[in-house]
Amino acid sequence: MIDLFNRWFQRHFSDPQVIFLVVFLILSFTIVISFNDTLAPVFAAIVIAYLLEGIVVLLNHWIKRRMASVILVFVGFLTALMVTLFVITPLLWEQITDLITDTPKYIERGRQLILQLPTNYSFISEESVLELFSLIQSEVTSMGKHVLTFSLSSIQGSITIMIYLILAPLLVFFFLKDKDLILGWFMNFFPKNTQLSTKVWLDMDQQIGNYIRGKFWEITIISVMCFITFSFLGLKYALLISIMVGLSVVIPYIGATVVTIPVALIAFFQWGWTSDFAWLMVAYGIIQALDGNVIVPLLFSEVVNIHPVAIIVAILFFGGLWGFWGVFFAIPLGTLVNSVITAWPSIPNSVLTEKSQASNT
Repeated sequence: MIDLFNRWFQRHFSDPQVIFLVVFLILSFTIVISFNDTLAPVFAAIVIAYLLEGIVVLLNHWIKRRMASVILVFVGFLTALMVTLFVITPLLWEQITDLITDTPKYIERGRQLILQLPTNYSFISEESVLELFSLIQSEVTSMGKHVLTFSLSSIQGSITIMIYLILAPLLVFFFLKDKDLILGWFMNFFPKNTQLSTKVWLDMDQQIGNYIRGKFWEITIISVMCFITFSFLGLKYALLISIMVGLSVVIPYIGATVVTIPVALIAFFQWGWTSDFAWLMVAYGIIQALDGNVIVPLLFSEVVNIHPVAIIVAILFFGGLWGFWGVFFAIPLGTLVNSVITAWPSIPNSVLTEKSQASNT
């Protein structure tokens, strides 16, 4: 048994590059998980820098000066940030307030519909209906407590957000401006013989960049399409729901399923079982079909394909370890695991046999 373990260990871990890669990955994951909240501005800045790097490279083909390209892209980023903060955010907050105000009315209407179930369907008992409504009331009460807790801690949260809004853009600028300098400093801590780590890094660098840029454009396109469609059909809270649908694409498969529930509920409470409700659900279904069959293949054609089962497992595993960032980076992290497994060197059994015979003689 010991000899079998020794042969397995020598086959997969005899290369010093492998040892270094394993230690580096363990340390990286430990740091990320341990300092998740503290390093949140850094993670956000890295994501934004990856997103803007593609624009900088594209612009640099014409300007031929990276610093000028970085400044132009960064000014555009600050402009978009200001528009988001002072134009989109107030409108979004207004719709959130309207939804909270209308929620008791929706709950009462839902209660009336639930109480009618035993009359319309004989196989549903009145006791089960009352139990269901009691469960709904307890969930709503729990949500209310969470909202109250959030409002009591909103002052501290606002201060934290303001600090992040200052630090994150600064980090984005320096990540773009001093990209080569930062990478060079970081590589000083690596040993010289790191072909395996370099191979994995180059693969992951391309995959993460493509994924972040593709996911940003997917969120933007889906949000805009939903906002135009919902506004045209007259759905309430069009901006809020459109952003929810756009952000749902961060979680493949699961997000689209979950976000369909509030879309259908709000449409039903607004129109009931009418043609308006049917048209909205048909339009929403078309948008989801376009996302899965047209937008995703176009945007993520260069990203390594991963089986849906592996994606769901990655979402559950990394989301449990790392929260939101684990869910967001589930596919790149799954790709990292795949890249490491693919690039992992192993010594053939024949070589191990020769080494064993040589050591015995």
